[in-house]
Amino acid sequence: MHNYIAFILSYLVFIFIHEGIHMLAAYHFSEFGAFTYNLLWPEVIYKTPIPDREGLKWGIISGLPNIITIIIGYVLFYLRKNLNQTPKFLKSLFFYLTTFFLLFDAFNLSIGPFIYGGDIGGVSAGFNINQIFIQIFFFILLLINREIIIQKVFPAYQVKTNHFLFRPIIKK
Repeated sequence: MHNYIAFILSYLVFIFIHEGIHMLAAYHFSEFGAFTYNLLWPEVIYKTPIPDREGLKWGIISGLPNIITIIIGYVLFYLRKNLNQTPKFLKSLFFYLTTFFLLFDAFNLSIGPFIYGGDIGGVSAGFNINQIFIQIFFFILLLINREIIIQKVFPAYQVKTNHFLFRPIIKK
């Protein structure tokens, strides 16, 4: 039961931080409109309609949460040996937090645009970078982070699985 609670709590922490950074950035640029809840996650609604969004502020509003959450993931990865020494529930919580923070926003900016759109439009428009280049970069990061999780995080937290999605691509 602890694993399910840790999983859900980790998801909520991730969403709170990601959407909270969107909200703070939007407040900073006077673009915060509302905060809504969808079926699986909350969403920040901005004042400026999507077609009218341009300029660096949209790159910051859309991209900052993605970068910060990935950085948090790397910090948790770096601290994995110490976090692994905590009680069982916290150990599960840190495992899921590390996994979510390393994967979710790399997925959000690489594969997410094909499924639900996501933050990539603002990042692309704000930093004036072709969306395909952003997707390729974050897809490569997603694959790297996946390998880090499978080869370093799983062993650190004594996670064992034979599932085909969790087999390393690069052999040691």
